[in-house]
Amino acid sequence: MPAWVPTPSYTQPPMDSWIDPLLTWLALPQHGLSSLFLVSFLSATLLPMGSEPAVFGLVKLNPDLFWSAIVVATIGNTLGGAITWWMGFASHKVVERHQHSAHHLRALEWLEKLGPKACLLAWLPVVGDPLCAVAGWLKLPFWLCVIYMAIGKFARYLMMTGALLGVFGR
Repeated sequence: MPAWVPTPSYTQPPMDSWIDPLLTWLALPQHGLSSLFLVSFLSATLLPMGSEPAVFGLVKLNPDLFWSAIVVATIGNTLGGAITWWMGFASHKVVERHQHSAHHLRALEWLEKLGPKACLLAWLPVVGDPLCAVAGWLKLPFWLCVIYMAIGKFARYLMMTGALLGVFGR
Protein backbone atom coordinates (compact mmCIF):
# COMPACT_ATOMS: atom_id res chain seq x y z
CA MET A 1 0.00 0.00 0.00
CA PRO A 2 1.44 3.44 -0.91
CA ALA A 3 2.56 5.57 2.02
CA TRP A 4 0.25 8.46 1.09
CA VAL A 5 -2.98 6.46 1.47
CA PRO A 6 -4.33 6.71 5.03
CA THR A 7 -5.39 3.47 6.60
CA PRO A 8 -8.35 3.68 8.94
CA SER A 9 -7.65 2.42 12.41
CA TYR A 10 -11.33 1.62 12.95
CA THR A 11 -13.96 -0.17 11.00
CA GLN A 12 -16.80 1.98 9.82
CA PRO A 13 -20.28 0.57 10.39
CA PRO A 14 -21.99 -0.38 7.17
CA MET A 15 -24.25 2.29 5.71
CA ASP A 16 -27.19 -0.10 5.97
CA SER A 17 -27.03 0.15 9.76
CA TRP A 18 -28.41 3.68 9.72
CA ILE A 19 -29.82 4.29 6.25
CA ASP A 20 -32.30 1.40 6.25
CA PRO A 21 -34.04 2.48 9.49
CA LEU A 22 -34.06 6.10 8.27
CA LEU A 23 -35.63 5.12 4.94
CA THR A 24 -38.14 2.91 6.71
CA TRP A 25 -39.09 5.77 9.04
CA LEU A 26 -39.39 8.25 6.16
CA ALA A 27 -41.46 5.78 4.17
CA LEU A 28 -44.16 5.59 6.83
CA PRO A 29 -47.19 7.50 5.56
CA GLN A 30 -47.33 9.74 8.63
CA HIS A 31 -43.66 10.74 8.13
CA GLY A 32 -43.17 10.16 4.43
CA LEU A 33 -45.81 12.58 3.21
CA SER A 34 -44.76 15.36 5.58
CA SER A 35 -41.10 14.84 4.65
CA LEU A 36 -42.09 14.86 0.99
CA PHE A 37 -43.99 18.12 1.50
CA LEU A 38 -40.93 19.74 3.11
CA VAL A 39 -38.52 18.53 0.44
CA SER A 40 -40.90 19.62 -2.34
CA PHE A 41 -41.43 23.00 -0.70
CA LEU A 42 -37.72 23.68 -0.24
CA SER A 43 -36.81 22.51 -3.73
CA ALA A 44 -39.14 25.11 -5.24
CA THR A 45 -37.30 27.96 -3.60
CA LEU A 46 -33.97 29.09 -4.94
CA LEU A 47 -32.23 26.23 -3.11
CA PRO A 48 -30.52 23.91 -5.59
CA MET A 49 -32.26 20.61 -4.91
CA GLY A 50 -34.78 18.35 -6.57
CA SER A 51 -37.76 16.61 -5.07
CA GLU A 52 -38.36 13.96 -7.72
CA PRO A 53 -36.13 11.36 -6.00
CA ALA A 54 -38.13 11.83 -2.79
CA VAL A 55 -41.43 11.33 -4.64
CA PHE A 56 -40.10 8.28 -6.44
CA GLY A 57 -38.61 6.79 -3.25
CA LEU A 58 -41.81 7.21 -1.27
CA VAL A 59 -43.96 5.74 -4.04
CA LYS A 60 -41.49 2.91 -4.62
CA LEU A 61 -41.66 1.97 -0.92
CA ASN A 62 -45.43 2.61 -0.68
CA PRO A 63 -47.13 2.13 -4.05
CA ASP A 64 -50.52 2.82 -2.49
CA LEU A 65 -49.38 6.39 -1.80
CA PHE A 66 -48.93 7.22 -5.50
CA TRP A 67 -51.70 9.84 -5.77
CA SER A 68 -51.17 11.16 -2.24
CA ALA A 69 -47.47 11.65 -2.96
CA ILE A 70 -48.17 13.39 -6.28
CA VAL A 71 -50.70 15.75 -4.65
CA VAL A 72 -48.55 16.48 -1.56
CA ALA A 73 -45.45 17.12 -3.69
CA THR A 74 -47.46 19.37 -6.01
CA ILE A 75 -48.85 21.39 -3.10
CA GLY A 76 -45.46 21.72 -1.40
CA ASN A 77 -43.69 22.64 -4.63
CA THR A 78 -46.41 25.12 -5.61
CA LEU A 79 -46.27 26.82 -2.20
CA GLY A 80 -42.48 27.04 -2.54
CA GLY A 81 -42.97 28.61 -5.97
CA ALA A 82 -45.44 31.09 -4.46
CA ILE A 83 -42.85 32.07 -1.83
CA THR A 84 -40.31 32.53 -4.61
CA TRP A 85 -42.86 34.74 -6.45
CA TRP A 86 -43.13 36.90 -3.32
CA MET A 87 -39.33 37.06 -3.04
CA GLY A 88 -39.23 38.33 -6.62
CA PHE A 89 -42.00 40.81 -5.88
CA ALA A 90 -40.13 42.12 -2.83
CA SER A 91 -36.86 42.42 -4.74
CA HIS A 92 -38.45 44.54 -7.45
CA LYS A 93 -37.05 47.80 -6.09
CA VAL A 94 -33.56 46.39 -5.70
CA VAL A 95 -33.45 45.08 -9.25
CA GLU A 96 -34.81 48.34 -10.69
CA ARG A 97 -31.59 50.03 -9.62
CA HIS A 98 -29.50 47.84 -11.92
CA GLN A 99 -29.33 47.99 -15.66
CA HIS A 100 -30.02 44.85 -17.65
CA SER A 101 -28.17 43.33 -20.54
CA ALA A 102 -29.90 42.88 -23.89
CA HIS A 103 -30.33 39.18 -23.05
CA HIS A 104 -32.16 40.00 -19.82
CA LEU A 105 -34.32 42.57 -21.55
CA ARG A 106 -35.36 40.01 -24.20
CA ALA A 107 -36.20 37.49 -21.49
CA LEU A 108 -38.24 40.09 -19.61
CA GLU A 109 -40.10 41.05 -22.78
CA TRP A 110 -40.88 37.37 -23.40
CA LEU A 111 -42.18 36.96 -19.85
CA GLU A 112 -44.26 40.11 -20.05
CA LYS A 113 -45.70 38.95 -23.37
CA LEU A 114 -46.49 35.44 -22.12
CA GLY A 115 -47.70 36.62 -18.71
CA PRO A 116 -48.70 34.18 -15.97
CA LYS A 117 -48.75 31.28 -18.46
CA ALA A 118 -44.95 31.38 -18.32
CA CYS A 119 -45.29 29.88 -14.83
CA LEU A 120 -46.29 26.59 -16.49
CA LEU A 121 -42.53 26.26 -16.97
CA ALA A 122 -41.79 26.63 -13.24
CA TRP A 123 -41.04 22.90 -13.14
CA LEU A 124 -37.97 23.25 -15.36
CA PRO A 125 -34.60 22.59 -13.73
CA VAL A 126 -32.32 25.61 -13.28
CA VAL A 127 -34.65 28.24 -14.78
CA GLY A 128 -37.99 27.26 -13.21
CA ASP A 129 -37.49 28.69 -9.74
CA PRO A 130 -35.94 31.97 -10.91
CA LEU A 131 -38.84 32.19 -13.37
CA CYS A 132 -41.24 32.35 -10.40
CA ALA A 133 -39.12 35.10 -8.84
CA VAL A 134 -39.12 37.08 -12.09
CA ALA A 135 -42.90 36.64 -12.37
CA GLY A 136 -43.19 38.24 -8.94
CA TRP A 137 -40.72 40.93 -9.87
CA LEU A 138 -42.82 41.74 -12.93
CA LYS A 139 -45.86 41.84 -10.66
CA LEU A 140 -47.70 39.27 -12.77
CA PRO A 141 -51.01 38.28 -11.14
CA PHE A 142 -50.16 36.14 -8.10
CA TRP A 143 -53.06 33.67 -8.14
CA LEU A 144 -52.91 33.11 -11.88
CA CYS A 145 -49.19 32.41 -11.57
CA VAL A 146 -49.83 29.98 -8.69
CA ILE A 147 -52.47 28.15 -10.73
CA TYR A 148 -50.13 27.79 -13.71
CA MET A 149 -47.28 26.73 -11.39
CA ALA A 150 -49.51 24.04 -9.85
CA ILE A 151 -50.57 22.70 -13.27
CA GLY A 152 -46.98 22.48 -14.50
CA LYS A 153 -45.64 20.98 -11.30
CA PHE A 154 -48.46 18.42 -11.07
CA ALA A 155 -47.81 17.33 -14.66
CA ARG A 156 -44.08 17.04 -13.94
CA TYR A 157 -44.56 14.91 -10.81
CA LEU A 158 -47.11 12.71 -12.54
CA MET A 159 -44.91 12.13 -15.59
CA MET A 160 -41.60 11.78 -13.70
CA THR A 161 -42.93 9.39 -11.08
CA GLY A 162 -44.86 7.37 -13.65
CA ALA A 163 -41.80 7.14 -15.89
CA LEU A 164 -39.49 6.16 -13.02
CA LEU A 165 -41.92 3.51 -11.87
CA GLY A 166 -42.12 2.24 -15.44
CA VAL A 167 -38.33 2.03 -15.68
CA PHE A 168 -37.65 0.69 -12.20
CA GLY A 169 -40.89 -1.22 -11.79
CA ARG A 170 -43.41 -1.20 -8.99
